[in-house]
Amino acid sequence: MMQLSARATRQGTAMAAAVLAAALSAGAALDSEIIARARVFPSITSGVTAVRRDATGRYVILTERTGVWIFDGKGHPLGHAPADPAPSAAILFGADLDVDDQGRIYVADRAKNAIEVFSPDGRLVSQFRVAGPTSVAVLGNGELAVASLSSAKLVIVLGSEGQVVREFGEPEQVSGRAELNRYANIGRLCRDSAGRLYYSFTYLPEPTVRRYSRFGYSDFQLVVSTQDYVAASMAARKAIVREEGRTKGNLDLHVILGPVAVDPANGDIWLAIGGRLLRYGPDGSEMGSYLIYTPEEARIEASAVLFEPGRILVGSGQLGIFDLPRPTGPNP
Repeated sequence: MMQLSARATRQGTAMAAAVLAAALSAGAALDSEIIARARVFPSITSGVTAVRRDATGRYVILTERTGVWIFDGKGHPLGHAPADPAPSAAILFGADLDVDDQGRIYVADRAKNAIEVFSPDGRLVSQFRVAGPTSVAVLGNGELAVASLSSAKLVIVLGSEGQVVREFGEPEQVSGRAELNRYANIGRLCRDSAGRLYYSFTYLPEPTVRRYSRFGYSDFQLVVSTQDYVAASMAARKAIVREEGRTKGNLDLHVILGPVAVDPANGDIWLAIGGRLLRYGPDGSEMGSYLIYTPEEARIEASAVLFEPGRILVGSGQLGIFDLPRPTGPNP
């Protein structure tokens, strides 16, 4: 019997916890299959790190090395950010992207150690220095949440001029070596329709997602600890132990948890792990596990996920972007 645990926590002067558990039946029968209907945005072939849709219906797509590509609601190309073609203006390593209600585009450029802000037509309008940004999420009211490689807390909130307004989120303790422990806590941000933030830990041995209010209060944490992930979790812990003994070279941990997205239609939380999408209700209850495939039935490892009425857009770092039908209900 496989077990899923999800625990809710409140951080601050008081800490309260509740435990939710769902028992899952064993074996591959847990997985349903979703086969993509089509590959979309055919000019985007690789390196996808984020897919968003702005308030006007435009699609805004970030790739690691080629910057931001803008399409209309029917998928026709509209432009690029940065609009300036000079090599010095290029995005060097696009780690993540978000858009605000005015159509401004926020890019976490990890190589430039900056959050770059572009106008809806792709002009660079401002730049905030952040060391090693890995993710970005618009909070509204001129505030921006950023995850970084080097901050003491998990989340930094910047004001409209790039000033630090607050920081929150305690890293998990998985290593006694401070640098390695912080690296193992690197994560990505997404937000739901209520403006809450979700911090997904990329490298923690057990796939983990923590939810925060915009002010830093955590009321929910989801930890996937099913039997089918035990081997991967053990391997990840061994990798951390190996890294603790190294004194030279770059840290080398394998990605455990890919992008996380919240369905605006119902608040369901979706986690991408390898070639699967795992679906949970807003309370952490298990809703389904889906193997995802291209129309040619090659497995898709998601690097970006966007929910829309009638479909799920899934980006792949190797294959492009695909239109997947939405499941009609939880797994049987």
